[in-house]
Amino acid sequence: MALTAAPSYTFDGTPLPQTMPWPAEGQSVAEVEGLGSLGVHGAQTPVPIASVTKVMTAYLILRDHPLTGNQNGPTIPVDAQAASEASSSDESTAQVKEGQQFTERQMLQLLLIPSGNNIARLLARWDSGTQEVFVTKMQKAARDLGMTNTIYTGASGFESSTKSTAVDQLKLAREVMKNDVFRSVVAQPNIKIPGVGTIYNNNNDLVHVGVIGIKTGSSTPAGGALMWAATKKIDGKEQLILGVVLQQHGGTTVYDSLQAALVNSQKLIDSVQGGLTSSTIVKKGEVVGRIDDGLGGRTPVVAAEDLKAVGWAGMKTTLTMTPGKDGLPHSAKAGTQVGTLGFGSGSARTTVPVVLQSDLSEPSFGKKLTRLG
Repeated sequence: MALTAAPSYTFDGTPLPQTMPWPAEGQSVAEVEGLGSLGVHGAQTPVPIASVTKVMTAYLILRDHPLTGNQNGPTIPVDAQAASEASSSDESTAQVKEGQQFTERQMLQLLLIPSGNNIARLLARWDSGTQEVFVTKMQKAARDLGMTNTIYTGASGFESSTKSTAVDQLKLAREVMKNDVFRSVVAQPNIKIPGVGTIYNNNNDLVHVGVIGIKTGSSTPAGGALMWAATKKIDGKEQLILGVVLQQHGGTTVYDSLQAALVNSQKLIDSVQGGLTSSTIVKKGEVVGRIDDGLGGRTPVVAAEDLKAVGWAGMKTTLTMTPGKDGLPHSAKAGTQVGTLGFGSGSARTTVPVVLQSDLSEPSFGKKLTRLG
């Protein structure tokens, strides 16, 4: 089976990446998961990422202690060190007390929503015995994900020696957002935890339509940082938009720099959400391919439905036609499905059936003899 339709389609208009409001400083990156990159801006030199580090901590906890659905996971006690660190005025912490016990899910909430540094280190000790051993796991996970410009030196991001790039952190975002439990935690603007009270998320962008995470970071060395995620529904299908901005600065305080990261990220989110569209690139009944029997016989293949591509101005979509899982039949009636036509990958992949336009017959005995001759 061979594709005979145009192998690609380009959306009309000025390419969206050229019109997006990229931050003037630092580094940033954005993509629509499964559809492609919207651009990379700024030199991808490793820089401090502050509490964005906690995304890797959560990734490893959920990878090695998986939760599904509404599971809460094992109970984890608060040790003396985590309780002592809760009173620190030098870093963000979760107000926990020695002897309290929280489920794994609650610990992840305390880690990611108020950005508890003491919880990050507690989870590292719970998982690996010491933070140092856990950091070794963090570094290996980074290598496994292709994050070649990243170095982790702690579980919380408090250390300015933990450095990465926007491109590397996007690789992590892409992977960790596949986890439904993680997604449910980072999308919460606030939550009440018994024994702690109501905790609030530093990601104020969550109040905007379609924003579903992910993690803020801020410090004097890091400025303001945000790993973000948003969605936009096109033709009834939800598209996942991911991005990272690092080294944003504003005003005179760390808080001001975090607000700059939030504002600049939201501008990017608004631009992508507004720029996503769909276009019919193949119409129902259109001949898109053929089945060649190798002896001169060719049977046309047509799209059984309209194929609508989701994308943005300037985006080039590559079409692929794939035989059915059982392979191609030797003979079949017109209208039989023989494969699919589609574009994109992962959760963003869109396909339509392709069917025979006319009956497919095996080569005649005479043709086979001629071929043998």
